[in-house]
Amino acid sequence: MTTTTDRPTTTPTDVKIGGARAAWLLIARREIVVKLTDKSFVIGTLVTLLFIAGFMGWSAWDESRTSTFTVATTTADRAMADRVADDAPELEEDVAVTVTVAADDAAARALVSEGEADAWLHRGGGGWVLTTDDGPESDLMDVTSQVVRTASLDEAAAAVGTTTDRLLAGSEVTSQYLRGDADRANLAQGVAFAFAFLFYMASLLFGIQLANSVVEEKQSRIVEIIATSIPVRQLLVGKVMGNSVLAVLQMMLYAGVGLAGLAATPYASLVPSISGPIAWFLVFFVAGFVALASLWAVAGSLASRTEEVQSTSGPMTIVVLAVFFGAMFLDGTVKTVFSFVPPFSAVLMPTRVLEGATSWWEPFAALALLLLAAGAVVVVAERLYRRSLLQTGGKLSMRQAWSAPE
Repeated sequence: MTTTTDRPTTTPTDVKIGGARAAWLLIARREIVVKLTDKSFVIGTLVTLLFIAGFMGWSAWDESRTSTFTVATTTADRAMADRVADDAPELEEDVAVTVTVAADDAAARALVSEGEADAWLHRGGGGWVLTTDDGPESDLMDVTSQVVRTASLDEAAAAVGTTTDRLLAGSEVTSQYLRGDADRANLAQGVAFAFAFLFYMASLLFGIQLANSVVEEKQSRIVEIIATSIPVRQLLVGKVMGNSVLAVLQMMLYAGVGLAGLAATPYASLVPSISGPIAWFLVFFVAGFVALASLWAVAGSLASRTEEVQSTSGPMTIVVLAVFFGAMFLDGTVKTVFSFVPPFSAVLMPTRVLEGATSWWEPFAALALLLLAAGAVVVVAERLYRRSLLQTGGKLSMRQAWSAPE
């Protein structure tokens, strides 16, 4: 005799009976599980992590390596070549120079052409010439130019009975920043580009997947079954929240790997100082992504077939591209103004915080405006989504969706 035990199962109807308020949690969990079990999503995330780790590793290696150059010269010009070799590490810590003495000019030229020397230092044209084989050695040229200039000034100063330091007194120009310093400014540019690019990629990839998911459920009529069990707005909230959670977690993972890699570079001392601005990036990312995700869901609901998504999502693609290029090219007063304008503020304001170019209240004001705009967008998107999701007569415009009956 065989005894069977019925196991309880969860259905959309059960969710409705248990309370529609919990429905969006079920939808969000499903969105997360589907993504985490999607091989393409997992592989894409791992590949991106490997790329970030590889890039940071290469940067650390490139910053720490020393470029060694061999300079050929003749006995007559050796004194200048030796001075270049002695002063090079002081001028550029990652440049080292060794000197090879040739019998004559022809022998020195031969050493360069045969690859045994990187350059030939010799007199010519009333000054000094650095001859290379087929291309300039910029680091070696910079060091040699500085050494030759200093040597020439030393000779001129001695001729008039003074010193080079006295001749150059008061002539040095250094850079100074009202806020921050040069290293922080350089690091800010790199980090700002990285986050602008990640925001662009996350908004585009998650957005397109979200729109396709909506239209596939609509095209297969599954959404009609779901709509009989839970409110349509709960379906929208669940999809948006599920994708937002995944996007934020992915961004945090990328940021964590990036910071760990940055700690192995010469910028390691600046890692604590940029951790706060990176937190601002994540906060602004959440607000901006939720608004954009809602509109991507609307783009999917306006279409009746997957082939129509490209058309309905066109405006969203333009917005995402505008934010990315705005982060790259806006500067000065225009950048300051747009850092308060949603959705540009999602990237521009954290960038300005990272650069140390904001007052304490500015990110809070920009975040408040972004949250207000995101809330308004979500309200509008909910109406459009609710009224267009069950319309199967063809592609809808936003105006048609807004006035369509529920």
